[in-house]
Amino acid sequence: MVKEMIFGTIGGLGLFLYGMIQMSDGLKKVAGKKLKNILESMTKHRVLGCLVGAGVTALIQSSSATTVMIVGFVNAGLLTLKQAIPVIIGTNIGTTATAWLVSISGFEAFKITSYALPAVGVGFGLQIFGKTRTLKNIGSVIFGFGILFLGISFMKEAFAGLEQNSGTQEVFKKAAENPFLAIMAGCLVTMLIQSSSAAVASVQLLAMAGAFGTNWDIALNVSIPFILGSNIGTTITAQLAALRANLNARRAAWAHTTFNVIGALICVWFIRWVARLVYIIAWWEPGGETIGLSIAVAHTTIKVFEAVFFLPLTGILEKIVVRLVPSKPGDMLTRPTALEQHLLQTPELAMNQVRREIVRMAQTSKRAVNQAVQGLLENNMRKLEAARTTEDVTDTLQYEITSYLAALSTKELSKEMSVELPVLLHTINDLERIGDHAVNIVEIAERKIEQKLSFSNSAETEANQLKSEAEQMCDYIILALKNNDVNAAKSTLDSENNLNRMQVDFRRSHVQRMTEGVCTAETGLIFIDLVDNVEKIGDHLTNIAQAVIGGLQWEGVEVKISRSVQKGSEKKQSQ
Repeated sequence: MVKEMIFGTIGGLGLFLYGMIQMSDGLKKVAGKKLKNILESMTKHRVLGCLVGAGVTALIQSSSATTVMIVGFVNAGLLTLKQAIPVIIGTNIGTTATAWLVSISGFEAFKITSYALPAVGVGFGLQIFGKTRTLKNIGSVIFGFGILFLGISFMKEAFAGLEQNSGTQEVFKKAAENPFLAIMAGCLVTMLIQSSSAAVASVQLLAMAGAFGTNWDIALNVSIPFILGSNIGTTITAQLAALRANLNARRAAWAHTTFNVIGALICVWFIRWVARLVYIIAWWEPGGETIGLSIAVAHTTIKVFEAVFFLPLTGILEKIVVRLVPSKPGDMLTRPTALEQHLLQTPELAMNQVRREIVRMAQTSKRAVNQAVQGLLENNMRKLEAARTTEDVTDTLQYEITSYLAALSTKELSKEMSVELPVLLHTINDLERIGDHAVNIVEIAERKIEQKLSFSNSAETEANQLKSEAEQMCDYIILALKNNDVNAAKSTLDSENNLNRMQVDFRRSHVQRMTEGVCTAETGLIFIDLVDNVEKIGDHLTNIAQAVIGGLQWEGVEVKISRSVQKGSEKKQSQ
């Protein structure tokens, strides 16, 4: 009996989690871009952001997946911390959808295997025989749905007979008398299995199997604090996702934790009130079939209450999180800090702010290159991941600064500023391209690590020389942009000549090493790719240096800006 229950629970839980992952992955592939666009565009208003979070989570059946997605967007600078908090609050509402699905299984009229097995068959068939990627992804969703319910079926069978076990009921009676024990249990179980939905489902199935006896009070008084504990436990996933993320992403993860911890501490004092509210809402007769449904009502009631309570307080929650996760000297801001919209009315001041952000973008690009090359030399995946994150920041800065310059171009500009503006656009694009080459180096490094390759001592020495020269070039450019320093810009051109010479010399020396058998062909390709990418980084830095030497005025150079922006600027000047 005990062995069958343990094996059935472990197997059923495994199928349940596997089904959830399949459903989530399939849905993200089917509607991934749409979900991304929705989350990016519909989070300006806190209520709308909350509804978006609830809807997306209900769709992909995982609050952890949605929260990790949100942390990723904050990390990339696509969402601010202020925008992310309401969405995170909404995910807690959306995760209750799974509890409602589980509650359906409590009704005899709904025989799980009658729907689960055909869904597994149809889903598997679409995955194997589907002619389009969309059909295969839909098959993954249906297959996951069937596996999820099959897992529920196994767990139901494993829990059968608990209504006759007086020892089990005594344990739950004690838990009902001490809700903090149930909170701890919910937290630990959820942290262990990494799914609050599965944790709540297990409590529902225990209740439906009669583990709490026929006393609804005990069932709800255990289930409600267990749900509160699972809310806290599920935050561990976002915390893990934010371990190597930037400051705002870490703050978003802590906003998730803080919100759930405070919500649990508040709601734990109102467990009996929540139970009474469930009795009012639940028009159905108490029984084994309906107890799962009642727990789903309690789950949703708690989440909605927390959302209504916290949504007006998102500003306060943001301040708490900022205090909990203070900035450090090494932290990187993902969005522009100097581009104030009201300064557009004073173009000279606005242009100065743009120059400040371009300097910061140059510093960010340098950081991405250093992390990428260092990660390659040390086979350090952590530094390579950091380089990707840093490059995401350069993409965000490019978009934000370009949008700001486009808005500035519609204002009345002096002749000098009209000439400088497109040159700044070129500079921004060059800096963004440097970030792209940093990602290329990351991909080269990943190949090196996967194939377990290593550079010879001489190759490693040459790679370090490349790194030092590129770093020196970046320093010259940052100085040139910061102080409009022509001498620093000319020094950049000298470094570019050094890089070009290194490219030729190092290619020859590496071919010689390959000929002598010191290096393999695979290592040779990786080394040459590294040399070429660093040399291209030098080319983009040279473009920026030439702009500074020319007084940021490239006369005779074709500037690719939209005709509407050009005409708008000319019209302003003629008035």
